[in-house]
Amino acid sequence: MLPDVTGALARARTEAPFLALLLDREPVLAERLATGNFDTSFTSATADMPIARRLRMDRRALALTVAIGDLAGAMDLTAVTHALSDFADRALDRAIRAAIEERTPGAEPRGFAAIALGKQGSRELNYSSDIDPILIFDPKTLPHRSREEPEEAAVRIGKRVVELLQARDGDGYVLRVDLRLRPSPEVTPIALPVEGAIAYYESQALAWERAAFIRARAAAGDVTLGRYFLDSIRPFVWRRGLDFGAIGEIRDLSRRIRDHYASGQAFGPGFDLKRGRGGIREAEFFAQIHQLIHGGRDPALRAPATRDALAQLSAAGWIEEDHAAALTDSYTLLRTIEHRVQMIDDRQTHTLPVGDALDRVARLHGVSDGEALVAMLRTPVERAGAIYDALDEGRPAGLPHDARALGRWLTEAGFGDGDVAAARIADWRTGRYNALRSPAARAALEAVLPVLMPALAGAPDPAAALLRLDHLLERLSSAINILRLLEARPGLASLLATILSHAAPLADALAVRPELIDWLIDASAFEPLGSVGDLATEMRGGDPRDYQALLDHVRRLVGEKRFALGSQVVAGVADPLAAAAGYSRLAEAAIEVLAEATIAGFVETHGRLADSELVILAFGRLGGGALTHASDLDLVYLFTGSFAAESDGAKPLGATLYYNRLAQRITAALSVATAAGPLYAVDTRLRPSGTQGPLVVSLDSFARYQREEAWTWEHMALTRARPVFGSANARAAAAAVIADVLGGTRPDRDLVVEAAGMRSDMARHKPPAGPLDAKLLPGGLVDLEFAVHLTQLRHRTGFTPQLDTAIATLIAAGLLPPALASAHDLLTRLLVTLRLVAPDAAEPPPATRALIAQVLRRDDWDAVLAAFASTRQEVQAAWAAMTGETNG
Repeated sequence: MLPDVTGALARARTEAPFLALLLDREPVLAERLATGNFDTSFTSATADMPIARRLRMDRRALALTVAIGDLAGAMDLTAVTHALSDFADRALDRAIRAAIEERTPGAEPRGFAAIALGKQGSRELNYSSDIDPILIFDPKTLPHRSREEPEEAAVRIGKRVVELLQARDGDGYVLRVDLRLRPSPEVTPIALPVEGAIAYYESQALAWERAAFIRARAAAGDVTLGRYFLDSIRPFVWRRGLDFGAIGEIRDLSRRIRDHYASGQAFGPGFDLKRGRGGIREAEFFAQIHQLIHGGRDPALRAPATRDALAQLSAAGWIEEDHAAALTDSYTLLRTIEHRVQMIDDRQTHTLPVGDALDRVARLHGVSDGEALVAMLRTPVERAGAIYDALDEGRPAGLPHDARALGRWLTEAGFGDGDVAAARIADWRTGRYNALRSPAARAALEAVLPVLMPALAGAPDPAAALLRLDHLLERLSSAINILRLLEARPGLASLLATILSHAAPLADALAVRPELIDWLIDASAFEPLGSVGDLATEMRGGDPRDYQALLDHVRRLVGEKRFALGSQVVAGVADPLAAAAGYSRLAEAAIEVLAEATIAGFVETHGRLADSELVILAFGRLGGGALTHASDLDLVYLFTGSFAAESDGAKPLGATLYYNRLAQRITAALSVATAAGPLYAVDTRLRPSGTQGPLVVSLDSFARYQREEAWTWEHMALTRARPVFGSANARAAAAAVIADVLGGTRPDRDLVVEAAGMRSDMARHKPPAGPLDAKLLPGGLVDLEFAVHLTQLRHRTGFTPQLDTAIATLIAAGLLPPALASAHDLLTRLLVTLRLVAPDAAEPPPATRALIAQVLRRDDWDAVLAAFASTRQEVQAAWAAMTGETNG
């Protein structure tokens, strides 16, 4: 049959607003199509356009060409999906090359590859499909900037690739990118080191992940690297032994899909062409199940594309010929109609619309109305559903209810005392806890136990993990949503087991706010926190008219992000140094947003002071940008302008009283618990004259105090001070005072004697909390800080609040031994980690020791202790060289 180009163009203009828009915006292409020219390489983009625009213009031209070619009958389903998939490959490859070139101009674009999964991998992309790549990199060959780890470079390249393809502008977008098919997306970065990814698939991956790799292909970037990866994991995908267990797992996935999309299961208008019974996905799953079972022994069955796989399985005699034909016909028809649905508005939808919208889809396809379209689909869909249902072997069995059998099962799974664990599960099954009283909750519990218990059994300390889970369930008001989530996300169950086993502060946070588990499914929860500005913008998303609502919003957001940072550390996906910086940016953003809101409300009552404003200085770990999960905020409040001024509001106040009341309110905003929980403990004792002085003083008074009255210990504290709130001019004025005082405008004192005396007093009055107190033990962080600050003050150089930067500057100047740089990093990493897993600084159980060693990148616990001991010796030696004292 000859292509009906004229009819296709007419239907596109009248029935598909998206195609009509493209025809108007691409007149040259429209004329070419009208002549029957369906060259998919044509584009109106020019070489001088930015890469992002070129890609969008290319996508626009391809979308129009493929749509008209499809509607006209000039391109069959294979031609359509191949054209869409090949474009996705090219666009992904160009985005990777552009991202590498932007970051490292002139570098060879190697060491970074995209593995196409799903329909892109099998060259079956639909008209408005996501792509589902896994991004891998080789740390040895990936181009990266100096002072940048390959892992960091890979994540940034990956983010840029997603931005180039997915961001929308006036020219539309290129491709939606979904990176959640990578291993454990809850805890892994978006780009994976190739050897680590290989190790995962060889040892830990699940049946559905094997099924995903049936259609995997090295599609873009360093294709040689991608093929190496796929060759390495081929034995994982294609096992020679018959794998009948895969049927149960994938059928269970199909059930969950049916349940989740229940509204699209009934055939007729509103039917889900992809996920409904007898839909596209069931044809795919039917083929993949048989491929997993038999493909290990017969390479001919490993065809990525669904229709090819069905044909090969039929030819080999593994499925009936008429079943293969019926599924192929149904798949072809449903995919074609799916494209029609998506062409209308370029929406990623798989659902038949209802009413007039369904009639429009029908007319676009060339049939009279929606009723005729539904009638055309009914028999193929029902036939495909019946074929797929024949695979059902029933739901996988849950955990045994018999106490002895359950105890044996748990022992074999990895629990040291299976009978004790069985008794706890039996207790849950009685519904004794409020969260488990309803039949629905207990049904959810039974569904998740086969997923959750193996995850807990795999924890370093299964008994401790089980006990914390028990505490969590005891304190929950409802458990249904969490249990369903854990059932669907095994990686999340493993992470939960790790948190419950090791991190009491995080487990306590979960007990108070169980919804934090929901938030962790967002992959961004395991990415580095954004800038202070970005975080502040997100915090301002609360209701600005309601101060209390804003307080609650900020507390919830800070709680989520602190929980995520702690989880990153415990999961071993974030360097504790990066987490410390993230904790600090988060606190600084909270200060900015809450101070702004508090000032706005205060001004409504008391007005403003002319030529005057509040400035907030951060000291200590916040000043140095390295908070821990449990850190207080050391703040000092100042104000610019004259202390004799008076505010201009309905209830005027003198400057000193004005700012003291305002600072009290800001402190309360930061520290007083609301319905959303607490925020930070605030310590203001570093202000002039300490607790004996006013809460807020003028900048001039602060300067005078620091120049004339401050003690040496106050000048040492000043080395880590920096403004975190105030206008640019006010911050600059405060920073100038700090720099002037530190630079020498301060009393001459015997710094060495005073510093040594202070450290000795501290050692007597504040002893170490335990044998792992990285802060207070001799040679710990306090000694290191004393050594650094004493050197800064004596030599009047190296002043920067960030301790690591100050150390590097002083080492470069020959004023500190080089070993103190690595000492800082180890002690800080240890402090940040222990605040989460051993807050009492006592030596933790063996299971947690292994986690600490992993986080610190040491071979084992003995290596941690050895590094800790040698580091403390280095710090003590440096301190002794300055003062003649060791504090030991």
